[in-house]
Amino acid sequence: MELIDVLVQLVGATIRVSVPLLLACLAGLYSERAGIFDIGLEGKMLAGAFAGASAAAVTGSAWIGLAAAILTAVCFGLVHGFASITHRGNQIVSGVAINFIAAGSTIILGQAWFQQGGRTPSLSGDARFQAITLPGADAVHDVPVIGPIYAEVISGHSLLVYVAFLMVPFTWWVLFRTRFGLRLRAVGENPAAVDTAGISVTWLRYRAVLCTGVLTGIAGAYLSVAQNAGFVKDMTAGKGFIALAALIFAKWKPVPAMFACLLFGFLEAASIRFQGMPWPFIGKVPVQLMQALPYILTVILLAGFIGKAIPPRAGGVPYVKER
Repeated sequence: MELIDVLVQLVGATIRVSVPLLLACLAGLYSERAGIFDIGLEGKMLAGAFAGASAAAVTGSAWIGLAAAILTAVCFGLVHGFASITHRGNQIVSGVAINFIAAGSTIILGQAWFQQGGRTPSLSGDARFQAITLPGADAVHDVPVIGPIYAEVISGHSLLVYVAFLMVPFTWWVLFRTRFGLRLRAVGENPAAVDTAGISVTWLRYRAVLCTGVLTGIAGAYLSVAQNAGFVKDMTAGKGFIALAALIFAKWKPVPAMFACLLFGFLEAASIRFQGMPWPFIGKVPVQLMQALPYILTVILLAGFIGKAIPPRAGGVPYVKER
């Protein structure tokens, strides 16, 4: 039973850690399917995390924090769209600029507003999204195997966790079963054909950028208002870049993206779980190596196990309308 308890705790931690990766990965899926490469996922998540924690700390409402996080991330997304869609600028440069702006401005504003070294005040009560206990979870908790799985893996998560995983089938439906999704995928492959059909390439790409902003805002709010009790410096810790890696690993498809994020989340959860534990024939592994393990395995997986990943053909290429 001890082994089962360890596995249940590890799976539960994997789910919680995977949520920001999954939301950011789906966010990148919308923009890249429309032909907009967005390396600024990290910056939008960070800005959303800061805005969400700040608003929740001031108002005492997690919902207002979530709205502030989404609004802030959407604004950053529109800046990226303005640079790369309207003015046809370099999408990589625009995304990197957003990352730098978010990293610097969150610390400066945090110190100016709260005088806590860039942190926000600790959140509690209604200012945080609390864990939800599903019906019957307490009653079946002591039932062997099934009880812990239902009580700790399926139940006991905040609302945003369930929203993140529900976004997977919703994104699949939007991309592959709606007119908007068909046009979005088409504009990422052949924008000239879409334009010839009388559909605005610019408006479609802006809508994709808006979807990206909404999802990265939710991801940021999850980090600061649900998973943690406030904002701390650089709390995204490269999750936006891992989400991009997961997107490539999944070959720009929503369901494989979920499994890729769960894999990377498992690696991170395992690295946290097994820090400082002695290993057979090895002894104690340095903490720094365990912390770097998810990133090392990310590189290994991308380098050798996914085969050739072909992005949307128009990805990263500004569209210039032919006259």
